[in-house]
Amino acid sequence: MVKQNISIVGIPILYNILLEIKENLSFGIENFDKENDFLKLFNESKLNTKNLFIITTINNRDFFFKKIKLSEKNIFFLSSKDSKIDFDKKNIFKYPIDIYNLIEKINIQLIKYKYSFQSKINVNNYLLDLNSRTISKGINRLKLTEREMEIILFLNKSKIPQKISVLQNKVWSYSSGLETHTVETHIYRLRKKIGDGFKDENFIISTDSGYIIE
Repeated sequence: MVKQNISIVGIPILYNILLEIKENLSFGIENFDKENDFLKLFNESKLNTKNLFIITTINNRDFFFKKIKLSEKNIFFLSSKDSKIDFDKKNIFKYPIDIYNLIEKINIQLIKYKYSFQSKINVNNYLLDLNSRTISKGINRLKLTEREMEIILFLNKSKIPQKISVLQNKVWSYSSGLETHTVETHIYRLRKKIGDGFKDENFIISTDSGYIIE
């Protein structure tokens, strides 16, 4: 699959930071100082729109939605913490934000978007269907919630156990007031669903260091 690209529009400082760690990024980056610079290349079809994602400021939201016909999930917005914007949306990031935290959040969205083309992915001995939102093994199939899908996707790509605090931050995004037991309840219900449906108590393993799909 072609590497996904991020176009950074109107945030040169972010581009310069990412440029320094470019070799460690899972996506390509390109910089546009002004919105119209990006729009010119876009209109001239010089950008690969199939794998195009944009990071820009929340102030440019109306500009992009009116000028460029891209899905909202293709655009990431940065906004200050005191903004009145609804931060429940996963494509809106509050700053100041740790750069590696930002990269991880973007990676999660890119992974979900990439898999949407594939529809079905393997998770150990299971088949995860993102379109029908189901997980299956043999003839057995279970319906999943969107949150359960996100938990599985995140843990499946993680190499080490993930603590509840990490799941709060990465999967639940900006729900800073989220209570710990809410995450634990979701994990418990997901593990029970897999256990009851597939007689598998080890799909998501709980360790002292956190949760992991091995």
